[in-house]
Amino acid sequence: MRKEQKHKGWNEIKTNDSWAIFKIMGEFVSGYEKLSKIGPCVSIFGSARTKPDHPFYKLAEEVASKIVEQGYGVITGGGPGIMEAGNKGAHIAGGTSVGLNIELPFEQHDNPYIDNDKSLDFDYFFVRKVMFVKYSQGFVVMPGGFGTLDELFEAMTLIQTHKIETFPIILVGREFWGGLLDWIKNTLLEMNNNVSPEDLDLIHLVDTADEVITILNSFYGESDLSPNF
Repeated sequence: MRKEQKHKGWNEIKTNDSWAIFKIMGEFVSGYEKLSKIGPCVSIFGSARTKPDHPFYKLAEEVASKIVEQGYGVITGGGPGIMEAGNKGAHIAGGTSVGLNIELPFEQHDNPYIDNDKSLDFDYFFVRKVMFVKYSQGFVVMPGGFGTLDELFEAMTLIQTHKIETFPIILVGREFWGGLLDWIKNTLLEMNNNVSPEDLDLIHLVDTADEVITILNSFYGESDLSPNF
C-alpha cells in the first residue's frame, strides 16, 4: 500500500511539472511581446539594500539619467535600492523606464519610477534573466550581492561561449569590484589557467557616470542596436 502511495505521489509531481511548462511559456511570451517594443535599453544591476542617501544610489541615478540622454532606455530588476535609483534616473530624465519584477520572500517590491506599461512580473528567475540579456544593449553593474553576481557572471559566460553577441559589461566602483577582478586575473587566469586572457576584455571597470557613457558610445559608435539573440 505504501509503495502504491509513493508511486501516486511521484506521478502527481510529474504531472505538476508538465503543467508548469505552460506557465513558463506564458512568462516568455508575455515578456517577448512587451519588451520587443521598448527600443534600445541598458540594464542597471545592483543591491536592493542600498538606501537613497547612499553614494552608490545617487551614482546609479546619475548613470541612468546620462544613459537616457544618449537615447537608451533603462531596464532594472524593478525593486528597491540600486534598481529604484536606475528607474528614478530614467524617469526624471524623461526616458524609457522598465522594471522586471520578481516575487521574493524579502527585499523585492516594485518601485514607483517604472513606466506603467513597462512593469513586468516574473515567477521564474531564469525567464527574467533571459529578458535582461535579450533586450539589453549593455549591462551596468553597480555594487550588489549574490543576485548581482549571478547576473554578471551569466552574461559573461554567455558572451564567452558565443551564445549571445558581445555587449558592454561595465562594473561601476573600482574599490568594490577591484578585488574580484584581481582574483579572476591572479587565480583563475594566472594560477589555474581556467579562463583566457581575452576573457578579461569582456569587463570594463569605472568610477563615474561619464566613463559609463564613454564606453557605451565607443562600443556602439559603428554598430546597430538590436536584441542579442
